[in-house]
Amino acid sequence: MRTINEALSSHIANDSTTICFCWRLSLEDGGVLGFTEHDRNLTFDGTTFQAASGFAASALQSDGGLGADTSEVAGGFSSDAISEEDLIAGRYEGARVEYFVVNWQEPSAFQLLSVQELGDIRREAGAFHAELRSLSHRLSQAKGRSFARRCDAKLGDQRCGIDTNSPDYSASGTIAEVLADNRLLLTLGQSFDENFFAYGTMTFTSGLLSGQSVDVEANRVFGSGVKFDLWLPLTALPEVGAGVTVYAGCNKAFSTCKAKFANQVNFRGFPHVPGADFAYSYVDGESLHDGSPLFS
Repeated sequence: MRTINEALSSHIANDSTTICFCWRLSLEDGGVLGFTEHDRNLTFDGTTFQAASGFAASALQSDGGLGADTSEVAGGFSSDAISEEDLIAGRYEGARVEYFVVNWQEPSAFQLLSVQELGDIRREAGAFHAELRSLSHRLSQAKGRSFARRCDAKLGDQRCGIDTNSPDYSASGTIAEVLADNRLLLTLGQSFDENFFAYGTMTFTSGLLSGQSVDVEANRVFGSGVKFDLWLPLTALPEVGAGVTVYAGCNKAFSTCKAKFANQVNFRGFPHVPGADFAYSYVDGESLHDGSPLFS
């Protein structure tokens, strides 16, 4: 049973009230941010909640059972609160959100209403709208490993074992030309095969997008440089001359793991699992079924 703050309970019982809502964000990088829809800053529970511009919340509804309740918070971008640059960089993804109601005349009278996680965030016209999900939404997420032909490790992680920072699998360079919002011409210090960086990443090391990483779709020699196609358009166009580092990609196939990385011993897929092609095939006299390995 939830214990209600006595001072707040007594205040709400009055004919008129002075209450507002507050949100505390605990970020994965350790940062803590507080916001309120009130018109001045409030301090309670060890946190200062900023009166950020235009903050407002949708109705909060909680049902019985394990269903994933959702609500929404909206506000405008502010250099002292939430910046569009941090939002683009993904700083707020997966943040823990505590939702309070408080008597703004007596901030010590507050009540924690719910604990949620920050979900989908969308930007529009200088403002943002963020979905708040109850923690029970994790119950609907798949856990554990799946039996599939392709590898389920992330290239460069502990299970994979490849050092993506090695000169064999990464290269640094500069932007020679911005061809489109999803296409860049780079000057690299060394040459690589066509599409060597496909399914890899590009990290900007200087300039407007410094610190951001994007996914690479393809690469090939283009004139005196190397043209990189990105899966998604950039949120802002980088400057010519800005530094970048590109990292090799992997399509998760056993053949790629063996030929490109010589890392077949750490392959984390199940290449012998029959697929749809096997299910729809038929027996013939030419196939060999003696139990010998299909991959080596």
